[in-house]
Amino acid sequence: MYALGESMKRIQIKFILVILAVATLWTACSDSDEIFTVDPAVRLEFSTDTVKLDTTFSTVTTPTKTVWVRNRGGKGLRIASIRLESGNQTGFAVNVDGIPLKQENGFQASGLEVRRNDSLQVFVKLTTPRNNFATPQRVKDNLVFTLESGAVQKINLDAWSWDAELIDNLVVKRDTMISSGKPIVIRGGIKVDSAVRLTIASNTTIYFANNAGIDVYGSLRIIGTADGNVILRGNRLDRMFSYLPYDRVSGQWRGIRFRPSSYDNYIIYADIHSAYDGVVCDSSDVSRMKLEMNYSTIHNCQGYGLRATNCAVSVSNSQITNTLADCVYFLGGDVAMVHCTIAQFYPFDSRRGVALRLCNSNGEVDYPLVRFQGDNLLVTGLANDVIDIKTKDGVAAGYRFFRCILRTPRPETIDYSKMNYVWWEEPTDTVRGGAKNFRNIDGAKQFYDFRLDSVSTAIDSAYFWSGFSETDRLGHTRDNKPDVGCFEYIKN
Repeated sequence: MYALGESMKRIQIKFILVILAVATLWTACSDSDEIFTVDPAVRLEFSTDTVKLDTTFSTVTTPTKTVWVRNRGGKGLRIASIRLESGNQTGFAVNVDGIPLKQENGFQASGLEVRRNDSLQVFVKLTTPRNNFATPQRVKDNLVFTLESGAVQKINLDAWSWDAELIDNLVVKRDTMISSGKPIVIRGGIKVDSAVRLTIASNTTIYFANNAGIDVYGSLRIIGTADGNVILRGNRLDRMFSYLPYDRVSGQWRGIRFRPSSYDNYIIYADIHSAYDGVVCDSSDVSRMKLEMNYSTIHNCQGYGLRATNCAVSVSNSQITNTLADCVYFLGGDVAMVHCTIAQFYPFDSRRGVALRLCNSNGEVDYPLVRFQGDNLLVTGLANDVIDIKTKDGVAAGYRFFRCILRTPRPETIDYSKMNYVWWEEPTDTVRGGAKNFRNIDGAKQFYDFRLDSVSTAIDSAYFWSGFSETDRLGHTRDNKPDVGCFEYIKN
C-alpha cells in the first residue's frame, strides 16, 4: 500500500507539471499571436480629450486627475513616446501607468504597448510657480502620444493659476489687521491670543485648508461692507462633480470658535460657508457681549451653523442655513435675533438637525436662558417641524417670538407672552417644506438662493418701528412695510 501511494503521488506531480507546461506554452503562443498594427488610421481612445484642473493657487499642488487610455481595436498598438509638449515648463506632472515623466527619462515614457481591448492609466496634477499677476492666469499644455505608426494624438491640459498669500499656522500676538486684494490661503489655522484683536477688512477672501479655522481667545472683528463682503471658505477651487464645485460641499474647513476668554467680537457683512461648524461660542459671562453679528451669512455646515452656550449674542439681518446639526442652537444665554432667515434644507442626510433649538439645560448642568428675543424671523425648512424648544422647570426660560413665521405645529393653546403675532407655517402651507418662500432650493445641485419668492408670506409681514434695521442683508433699503427675514423682496 505504501509503494502504491508513492507511485500515485509521482503521477499527480507529473500531471501538474504537464498542465503548467501546457499553460505556459499557451500563454507564450497567445503573446506571440498578438498582432500590433502600424496602420496610422488606428488610434487610441481617451476617456477625455481635455483635463481641466479649474483654478489652482500657485505653488500649491492640485488634486490628481485620472485619464483612461484604451485600445478598442482588434489589434495591439505600440506607443513610441508619451511626452509633455512643453517639457516641464508649465508645472504639470504626469505619471503613465506608474512611470513618472521626469528629468531622468527626458520627461517622456516610451516603448509602451496597449494590447487589443486593454488600457492604461494616466495621472495628472499641477504645481505652478508664482505668476506675479493679481488675477488668475491660464496654464495650458498638451500630453502628446506618438504611436509606432507615426500617428500623433493629444490630450489637452488646461488650468488657471492664481497667486495667493500662503500663511501657515498664524498666531496673532498683537493687534493685527488682515487686508489683501489677493486671496489668502491659511494652512494650519489662525489663533488669536487673549487680550489682542484680529481685524479682517472688507473685500478680503480667506481660503482655509480643511484642518484650519480661526480660534479666538482675544477678539475678532470682521468688517465687511454691502459691496465688499469678507468671505471665509475652503481652499478647494476644483469640482467634486461637473455640476458641483467643492465650494458647495460642507465640511471644507473648521470654522470660527470663540473661546471662554473671548468677548466683544463683531462680524458685519461676512459670508461664512462650507465649514464644519460655522461659528461656535463657548460658555462665558452672560453680562458681557460675546458676539454681535449683522448682515452676514452662515451656510452649508457639516456641524452647527451658530452654536452658543451661555453667551450674550446679538444677530440681525443675517442668513443661517443648511447644516447637518442645528442651524442655530442656543443653550442658555441672553440672545436677541432680528430680521434673520433660519432655514434647514441640508441635502446630505435625512437626520439633519432643526433650524432653531433653544434649551436651558444639558444633562445635569443648567444654563439659564435669561432671554431669547426673536423679532421678524423666518424659521423654516424641509421637515414639518424645524423648531425644538426644551426647557427644564426651575431654570430660567425666557423666550419670546414677535412677528415671526415659524414652521412648527400650531399649539392648541398659545401663550401670547411667548408667541405674539406669529404665522404658523403648516405642512399644507407650502410645497417641499418651506421651499416656496425662496427663489431657488435645488438640493440636487446644492444651489440655494434664499432671497424671497413673490409668493412668500414673509413679504410685508414684519413689524416696523422707529430705529429698526433700515437695510437688509444685501444693503437694500427696507420700506415702511418691511419683510420678515433678512431679505427684502425685490421684484426682478
